[in-house]
Amino acid sequence: MPLLLLNLDNTLLDRDGPFRTWGARFLEGVGAPPTDLDWLVSVDADGLTNRWDVADAIRDRYGLRMPSIDLVDELHDGVVAHMRLDPLVACALRIAADAGWVPVVVTNGAARQQDTKIRTTGLDRYVADWVISEEAGVSKPNPRIFALAAQRARIPLRGAWVVGDSPEADIGGATAVGLPSVWLHRGRRWSDPRFAPTRVEDGLIPAVAAVLADPSDHWR
Repeated sequence: MPLLLLNLDNTLLDRDGPFRTWGARFLEGVGAPPTDLDWLVSVDADGLTNRWDVADAIRDRYGLRMPSIDLVDELHDGVVAHMRLDPLVACALRIAADAGWVPVVVTNGAARQQDTKIRTTGLDRYVADWVISEEAGVSKPNPRIFALAAQRARIPLRGAWVVGDSPEADIGGATAVGLPSVWLHRGRRWSDPRFAPTRVEDGLIPAVAAVLADPSDHWR
């Protein structure tokens, strides 16, 4: 039974769409022009910017008196409220499990935030476990977080695949630990000369199909 190590944001769950939906409503609420959404998306950097830094940038730009901690909560709760698990993604995970694969989420981020996403969307019903960097004390691309995921699932890393949208965290991490990978391109071109994904796909569903169709017998 091989592991299927899956990123969370913009891999299993769409984050970009919910962030834009929340951002548009928030900006309207503070009287900002709709064109500022591009600025907000840029500051957020696909969720890679620290939430406190995003909150401070918003407060400074619009002169808000809202405490940073309240704005950080708004950033978390507002985005999560718009997140939904695509039924086709759930179906793909179930097919993978039926085929003998063990789906485990490996995600960077804050424990409360990522755990809430997994549970409130119902994703927890389709994965065997999840490892969150804040709880684990180690982040992707460090190979130790993948080893920890295998340890928690009680399954060897040998034969696992990594699926994710981050060149550095997901594909770089897979390369560091010696695992094949699928990169979700999201309209981007691969540009990192240091390593490359095993496969490139445009979403989770074709990524799972590619893994299941892999002819190699390295995990058997």
